[in-house]
Amino acid sequence: MIKAALDARGFAYFVDADDDVAGNFQGNLIYFFRLGERREILQIRAMMQHVFSVEDVPKLYEFCNTWNRDQLWPKAYVHVTDEGNAVVVGEVTTDWEHGVTPEQLDQVLLCGIATGCRMGEALGELKSGGSGPS
Repeated sequence: MIKAALDARGFAYFVDADDDVAGNFQGNLIYFFRLGERREILQIRAMMQHVFSVEDVPKLYEFCNTWNRDQLWPKAYVHVTDEGNAVVVGEVTTDWEHGVTPEQLDQVLLCGIATGCRMGEALGELKSGGSGPS
């Protein structure tokens, strides 16, 4: 259903070796994970294109706290990579234990993509010296 919904919107995507669906949206890598015992949970995880140094982590924590206070989606958090870079990840998670319609799936996919890209734009402003989320 995820691939069909993305196809219907004309969105480009790929399927990785773990059978996870992902795409590049405005430079941000966005994954569509099916989680849970019966794979009934959809998590849309946006890995932001903007990479920061570990010295920026306090600033990124402030960004995420402000974002999470002011925005409903996506939930934002800081991740320090094995290479010592700091990135922000956004997540929209939905539990469909009782099923989902194509329309509901389409709406959540659009929400995850659009809000993930909006967070990427705000991070771009932060990286270029702006104040972060608005």
